[in-house]
Amino acid sequence: MTSVVRFALASVALVVLAGLGLSSFYEGEADRRAIWVSAAVALVVQLFAFAVVRLVPREHVVAGWGLGALLRFAVLGLYALVIVKAVGLPAAAATVSLALFFFLSTLVEPLFLRS
Repeated sequence: MTSVVRFALASVALVVLAGLGLSSFYEGEADRRAIWVSAAVALVVQLFAFAVVRLVPREHVVAGWGLGALLRFAVLGLYALVIVKAVGLPAAAATVSLALFFFLSTLVEPLFLRS
C-alpha cells in the first residue's frame, strides 16, 4: 500500500471521527451539513497537497510541505470569505470544522512522508 493511500485512509478516519465529535456540539441540521461539506473539502485539499509533497524531489520536501500549507491557508480563507456565503452554510460550523480537519490531518502528514 502506498503512502498516499495510507495517508488517505488515516485522513478519512480522522476527519470522520472529528466530524462526529463536532456534530455533537452543533445541534442544527444546517450546521451538521456544513461540517460534512467541510470534511469533503478538507479531504480533497489534503490529498492533493500530500500528493504534491510526494512528487517533489526528496531534497525539496520542506518546500513542498510549505506549498501545501499555503494551499490549505488559501483554501481556508477562500472558503470562509466566499464559498460559505455563496453556498449558504453556517459560517461558524463550516469554518471551524474545515480548520480542525486541516489541522488534524496535517499533524499526521509527516508520519506518511517518511515512507
